[in-house]
Amino acid sequence: MAAGATTLAVATNAGAQGKRRMQVPPLTCDVHVHIIGPPDKYPFIPDRAYTPPQASVADLRAMRVRAGNQRNVLVQPSFYGTDNRCMIDALTELGASARGVAVVADDISDAALADMDRRGVRGVRLNLATTGFSNMQAVKEQIALMGRRLKPLNWHIQIFTSLDNVVALAPVIETSAVPVVLDHFALAAAAKGPGQPGFEVLTRLVKGQAWVKLSAPYRISDHPPAYADVTPIARALIAANPAQMLWGSDWPHTTRAPGKGPLDIHPFLVQDEAATLDLLVDWAPDAKTRQAILVDNPARLYRF
Repeated sequence: MAAGATTLAVATNAGAQGKRRMQVPPLTCDVHVHIIGPPDKYPFIPDRAYTPPQASVADLRAMRVRAGNQRNVLVQPSFYGTDNRCMIDALTELGASARGVAVVADDISDAALADMDRRGVRGVRLNLATTGFSNMQAVKEQIALMGRRLKPLNWHIQIFTSLDNVVALAPVIETSAVPVVLDHFALAAAAKGPGQPGFEVLTRLVKGQAWVKLSAPYRISDHPPAYADVTPIARALIAANPAQMLWGSDWPHTTRAPGKGPLDIHPFLVQDEAATLDLLVDWAPDAKTRQAILVDNPARLYRF
């Protein structure tokens, strides 16, 4: 992974400052970003895994200019728990250019879900990777129950977990009442390639109810900035079903820094979002496929 920084920083390699490798289509959507507000207004949960710096709507807009996208999906991060106020307030500020994915309690009312829908929320996230939750039977039951509740809203379920857990959850994903979106390449290890155990299950799932975010290659590879070992995985997923692929930056690149406790400030990783977006030239050489991944697919799933 790239070295951390104590505040938001702009990378200075050719992707951000030099000639772009691709023409970014109008209405390109970055489907994975987080807004982190002032802690006195939006307090973190006490039992969080780490404490991040702030990342404002103004910071996000500046990143849009650097990367070249015009739309975003705001994803509720783990350190806010089920308090979605920061994300929803940011949706209000961003208006029609943004959608959201919330984290909710199991007993949330249908009225509360409908209110979130009116505010731009389009899905519910299960973050197993950060929280360390590993009771797969409970997760299966949650996916099945939540899917039935979300279907009338035309929402989806988003899951951040390992490829091993995706394999364990495959039966319930295949029969889910709503689409299931898997974060960050389903955390398939880039070094192991498409032949790794479980990858064939993943490619089968994307031909059905699963969607995959081709996002945050630094979370599955240790070879920046080209991330060449990610290319075979990305190409295999796109070949399996380009209509259910999405792209995301994972801005502002939160991480848990070694040697720091959960209440310490964990600096963001420095990443070049423009260069990461340009990797689609390698992953999807065909411009029509890139148009689908960057514009058409997210417009359909998130109802832009």
